[in-house]
Amino acid sequence: MLTALIVMSGIALVLGGLLGWASVKFKVEGDPLVDQIDAILPQTQCGQCGFPGCKPYATAIAKGEADINCCPPGGEEGIRKLADLLGREFKALSAEHGVEKPKQVALIIEDTCIGCTLCLQACPVDAIIGAAKQMHTVVAPLCTGCELCVPPCPVNCIVMKTVDESVDNWKWKYPVVEIRKAS
Repeated sequence: MLTALIVMSGIALVLGGLLGWASVKFKVEGDPLVDQIDAILPQTQCGQCGFPGCKPYATAIAKGEADINCCPPGGEEGIRKLADLLGREFKALSAEHGVEKPKQVALIIEDTCIGCTLCLQACPVDAIIGAAKQMHTVVAPLCTGCELCVPPCPVNCIVMKTVDESVDNWKWKYPVVEIRKAS
């Protein structure tokens, strides 16, 4: 029994070492430009840009396969940030992809919800919770306002509510300028 334990430990050490070596040898580097572009995008995962999410859209922008003005949730501010990052000229939001709207969250009208789970399946960020044939609800802090849950609802119990700006959700809309002390 002791021999079997020693043999298994030896095999585990050898295989662990091989896996460690392979992870270093075959490491795949991500594109830092894609990460920078993705950080600017609003992470709504709404697909209005024509891509299944923000990361694929960021990848397409980095490769030059997509324009910077296709994201309605990012709006003019996002387009300006992308133009600055990439050294491109600012373009107005493409009307083909939608219009810029204020920040919204989904709200489910409890009396009308039949628990069909179609909204759960449509939500790209899992902001809706509930069980089949039970009332569903939206976890507001997780909701990105993408509106993808609205069309599949058979009883029209989902409405979009504009989020009023408050101290909790306010953000600075202009770039922060660093002032460096001359030495």
